[in-house]
Amino acid sequence: MAAVETPTAAMRDLLGPFFSQVEHYGDLLIDQGELRGLIGPRELPRLWGRHLLNSTAIVPFLPKRGRVADVGSGAGFPGIVAAIMRPDLEFTLIEPMERRVEWLDLVVSEVGLDNVEVRRARAEELHKKESFEAVTARAVAAMDKLARFTAPLIKRDGSLVALKGQNVDAELEKAKYVLKKLHLVDVAVHEVEVPDAESTLVVTARKA
Repeated sequence: MAAVETPTAAMRDLLGPFFSQVEHYGDLLIDQGELRGLIGPRELPRLWGRHLLNSTAIVPFLPKRGRVADVGSGAGFPGIVAAIMRPDLEFTLIEPMERRVEWLDLVVSEVGLDNVEVRRARAEELHKKESFEAVTARAVAAMDKLARFTAPLIKRDGSLVALKGQNVDAELEKAKYVLKKLHLVDVAVHEVEVPDAESTLVVTARKA
């Protein structure tokens, strides 16, 4: 097994009272993540900065109250970390693959998250059935595709909070007409500094 990144004092400070739960989640990933096909061996040395701390970047952009859906949760980024740090919100982790759903159920139980529901479904299957104050996503799809299957899940005046990569400007240019059609407005790109990493987020509001 590759050497695993050790959390720094700055990482501990950022997570504060939530550090022990995030560490427990990280330990589960170290122990089972590669075996379950959730995270590659090359990712283990940068588990904290690239994945766990990267996930914290969405937290300041979540609503003050209500329900949050994390679409395509996979290994649990960013949904599990966000749920740990915002125990006052109700999270629904939406994931279509059975083995990943089993993993997410295990994490929820092991880490003790009573504010999380795991749903085995594709986002499109929940259109007109569920609605949320915010929808989050990380490494799920390009912005135009992501908008199509998340917008119907967002309540009016709710938000889409998406962790994106370096191609964010090109994605937004390609998606601008789709975003407008879906009433996703006030599109903003945020660069968020976290210890040993920088995260890029796209935040939009749904106005109709």
